[in-house]
Formats: sequence, C-alpha cells, structure tokens
Amino acid sequence: MDVVAGGQGDLMNGDILTNGHGKSTVAARPLEDGFIDIPETASYPTGSLDFLVRLQKQEEKQGTAATVSESPSRVRLNIIIVGAGLGGLAAAIALTRRSHKVTVFEQAPELGEVGAGIQIPSNSTRLLIKWGLEPFLAGRIVKPHNIAFRRWENGKVIGLTKLIPQFERDFEAPYYVVHRAHFHDAMYRLAIELGVDIKINSKVHDFDESSPSITLENGESYSADLVIASDGLKSLARKKVLGGVEQAPRKTGFAAYRATVDVEKMNAYPDTAEILAKPNLNLWVGDMRHVMTYTIAGGKAFNMVLSHPDRSDPSTWHMQGPDKILSGMREHFKGWDPTLSKIIDMIDTTMKWPLLSGSPLKRWVSSSGKLLIMGDAAHAMVPYMSQGAAMAVEDAAALAEAIHLAANESELPRALDIWETVRRQRTGQMQEASLVNGKLWHFADGPLQQARDEGMAPEVEGRDFVSSPNQWSDPTAQRWCYGYDAELEIRKAFSKSV
Repeated sequence: MDVVAGGQGDLMNGDILTNGHGKSTVAARPLEDGFIDIPETASYPTGSLDFLVRLQKQEEKQGTAATVSESPSRVRLNIIIVGAGLGGLAAAIALTRRSHKVTVFEQAPELGEVGAGIQIPSNSTRLLIKWGLEPFLAGRIVKPHNIAFRRWENGKVIGLTKLIPQFERDFEAPYYVVHRAHFHDAMYRLAIELGVDIKINSKVHDFDESSPSITLENGESYSADLVIASDGLKSLARKKVLGGVEQAPRKTGFAAYRATVDVEKMNAYPDTAEILAKPNLNLWVGDMRHVMTYTIAGGKAFNMVLSHPDRSDPSTWHMQGPDKILSGMREHFKGWDPTLSKIIDMIDTTMKWPLLSGSPLKRWVSSSGKLLIMGDAAHAMVPYMSQGAAMAVEDAAALAEAIHLAANESELPRALDIWETVRRQRTGQMQEASLVNGKLWHFADGPLQQARDEGMAPEVEGRDFVSSPNQWSDPTAQRWCYGYDAELEIRKAFSKSV
C-alpha cells in the first residue's frame, strides 16, 4: 500500500451540487451571528438548482480539455478482484484509473458473457463514457428512441417514455441497448488497455478476510491490500462477509425465456417490419407475463425476453429438449398480439432462466475491512428495471471514489463504511423498484389494469402529467433512477461524515 501526498479528495468550497433526484446542495456563504444559515442541502425533492449545475459543468468543460484519466488516489492499493464479469471489469477499470494495482481472477477458461441483449441506462452510460468506453462500443450499440408499453392482446401503445432527446438532455447521458457479449468485450478491452492484469482459468476455492488473500482451486494463494468479490449470484465470498451466515437470492416464482430473431425474417412481413421501423424498446404487458424487445448488434438482431410464471425446479429444466422448451414458450403467450405471436414463431432456439431477487444484506464489507462484495453477489435483482449491471457499474464508480477520498491508510475503514452505507441504500431501493414493476406490468384485465392504463394515457397522448404507473416516465422515479450520480453521492456522504 502506497500513500501519496496531495490529491483532490476534498470538495471545493463554493461547489453547487445535485444528486440528480431532488437533493441539491449549494455551499453556504458565511453569515454573521444572528442570521439564519442558508441550507447546504435541500432535503425535499427539487430540480430547481439543476440549471446552476448544468451551467457549472458547461464552464468546466470550456476550461479543461476532456480526458479519460483521473487524478491518482493518495492511498494506492494492491487490489484483487474475483470475477471478470461486467461488475468485476467495471471495478477493475474504475480503480485502475485511480492508479491502484488491480489483478482480476476469473474461473472461466475463456472470457465471454452468456445471454443476449442488455440495456445500459443513462445512470450507467454517464460513467462508462467518462471512463472512455464509448470507442470500444462503436458500431455495436443501438440508441432507442422510445420505450413503448403495448397491450398484450393487440399491441396498442398504452404507455410511452421518450428517450431521445429527453434522457440525453435531462440526464446528460444516452440510453443504450447492446448485446451482452459486445458490452463485455468492450469492457475487457478497455481494462486491458488500462493495464489491468486478468487471469483466466483461476477458480477461487477460499477467501481469507484477515490477510486478505485468496486460494485457488489448484492450491496457489495470492494476497493483496483489499479483496473485492464480484462473484455473482452464487457468491462464495458472501457467506464470509456475513460472518458464516448465507443469504442467497431467492426464487420469485417467475422465469424468462431469452432469444434473438434475425431482423431479415421480420422485414419479410409488413406488420413485423413495422416494429423495426424505429429502434424502440417495445414491452407487451399482460396477466402475469410480459415480453420486452429491442434491436441489438447495431440493429442486426432482435432481442426478446419473455417473462412468465414458473414455480418448477430449475435444476430439471436441462432435461427438457429444445422442442419442448420452444412449445412451452409459445403456449405461455398463446392468444397474444398477432404481430408479437408471429415474431415468437420466428424464434429457432431459446434459453430459460429463473428470475431471482436478493433482499438487502446487513453488510457488504467483512469485519476485517479487507474483503468486500459487490454486484449480484451483494444485490441480485429481477431485470424489470433493467438496472442489474448498471448497479454494478455504480458500485465500482462509488468504490473508486470512496477510496480516492481517503487521505491516508487510517481513513480506509471509514471510506469503505461510507461506500457500503450509500450503496446498500441505493441498491436496496432498486431491488424494490424492480419488484414493483413486476406488480405494475402483470395485472389481469380488470379495474387495476384499466386504472394503470388510464394513468399512462397522458404520456401517450402528449398531455402533461405529474406521475405515471410507468416508472420509466414517472418524473419522481425517473430523476431518482437515471439522474443519480454515484460518485457525487459518495462525496456528499463524506462531507456529512466529517
């Protein structure tokens, strides 16, 4: 561990700050005794100071050249990361940019991501672009114009979130969709370019939180100043962090079929070709089921996620043949919108995944303060807010910022405690919001469904609204979700803890 004098960990006096979902801060001007102080933080939801923040950022851009580098942290650590998925690579990138020495251990014999499409929302792209990822995604991403909610039986648009230009303007970052493999490859190549050491075929057998160190399945051991486990749903480190008590993600009673369709097949028919006319996200919602679709791979493939109730044992699914899985998928959505049904019939092969959700853990950092968990290991969630990977990216950015703000080695426990507190709250709320969408989307036809559709009607008709059952459009949820600045929240928490 190296400690370097100087650094830029302290907040600048006079900064105007906002957390993007209503809590804005303005550095108070010193006042004489007897006068009331101007609040530094607005505890109520407000966007009234956003224009000042935008002005400040514009001035900063004009005064400094854009760069993908960061000032080095004063405390420079030797860090081990377990897991080279999206979360592990995000942590490696964020920490390496602060001049930490990072080694990633991955159990797979070769790197890659299983699955098809993934959404990268604005709260994540803002960080990824800052890190320099955008050139690595060139030609592979799609920027959808809208998110359209559609009625299950006829495809009628019943809800509408406008992403372009609204999200890029309001949240200062675009909304992407991409193939998971392309996203992972871009993260990997950026990590390598930054100098991250990635060791594949290196399965971790045990963690020692006191050293801290890891032991591989082949018996080799490696030590570091800090060990970060981004080892997924079946995390080995989670039980260590929780003091020997496991709290694994639980079944939700739902599963999802994942598949892609060749766009050339869809373009052969006017009704399915119309779905491709604009690069939108289309979401059909109905009784206990929904289908999310969008184009990926630069518009060359049509991604589909078909959620449905399923309480059977996932360990038995591999015994079903491909034809049985396909027929089961089609049976679940029999009688739905004819255009959607035609697309479903174009699916040649599919994978079926159980949908799991964790509940907030009591801690993410071990009692020694030298082993921590992040990503799905800490906060698994159903994909109904499309924020699972985004939360891991936020975890990584927030962790790098927290360590950066530590002035010396003795401040590291405080830094990790602040990171854990901020991230536990944020991800716990996102787990909840994801489950809430599972409620909002799955009403059977009747009074609840009718009231929901009426609540979304203003956004479809272009009328003003102050709330919506569509969390992508609801102004309060939108600012909280997409306007969130993970690094800023850490800086604010640090300033309050002094």
